[in-house]
Amino acid sequence: MDTSDRPARLAVGVLGAGRVGSVLGAALMLAGHRVVAASGVSDASARRAADRLGLKLSRPDEVIARSELVLLTVPDDVLPGLVSGLAATGADLRGKLLVHASGAYGLGVLDPAAEAGALPLALHPVMTFTGRSDDLTRLNGCSFGVTAPDLLRPVAEALVIEMGGEPVWIADQDRPLYHAALAGAANHMVTLVAESQELLAKIGVEHPGRMLGPLLSAALDNVLRLGISGLTGPVVRGDAGTVRKHVDALILAAPEAADAYVALARLTADRALAAGLLKPEAAERLLDALGGNIWT
Repeated sequence: MDTSDRPARLAVGVLGAGRVGSVLGAALMLAGHRVVAASGVSDASARRAADRLGLKLSRPDEVIARSELVLLTVPDDVLPGLVSGLAATGADLRGKLLVHASGAYGLGVLDPAAEAGALPLALHPVMTFTGRSDDLTRLNGCSFGVTAPDLLRPVAEALVIEMGGEPVWIADQDRPLYHAALAGAANHMVTLVAESQELLAKIGVEHPGRMLGPLLSAALDNVLRLGISGLTGPVVRGDAGTVRKHVDALILAAPEAADAYVALARLTADRALAAGLLKPEAAERLLDALGGNIWT
């Protein structure tokens, strides 16, 4: 795709050339923008800057000075201090697009920079980045949670589309709940599946992933298409005896997982009951099996 004749190509800087920053920088390069500088603190960041962006690492102040658009792709806990530090050091932020990729933060975290003249955007790719070579291709068709001032909405939308993504507008005050929903689904799924693999390996299953793959693919397809109506298994069937056996087995084999199983079974029962998928009398039997009240 020839992008050389497109207007408004930007000089891009990356503050934090980690898994996310290097990928977003590379995506902007493919769209015809120029990544002119990047910073980082680790050897891995240096490698990513070299491999994906063709750059050696620079100091943060040099990145700011050379850039028209600055990606702030650092861990969430580092972001407020980074923004405050940039403003406090007197970096010339006037007219520069300052883009963070945090899901949990909205525009407020960029206020110190905005007061110094920066143009704030929050563009969060709804994707997991592992540091592998396929991270960049995963942006194609990926949703971005976008929060921007009204005047900058067209700019935010254009940047996301150029990176191959689909902008989804998230109100500033809704960012924490938005991110909790995403992290709860993706991060906790990884933990649950890894736990299941370990339990299967304990009883001698040689390839747990191969066993789980078709089941989990079908379950994911069901819930994405049907919502809670796609639920199957012993809880929605009201099989209290089976659920109790599960709890007892987990207490013996993986006690740290038993509490999580009970909590999730109670949540599942509660949602199934509310949706009319589980009869009240079956829910009562599950109460006894789970050792608590699913309505509390």
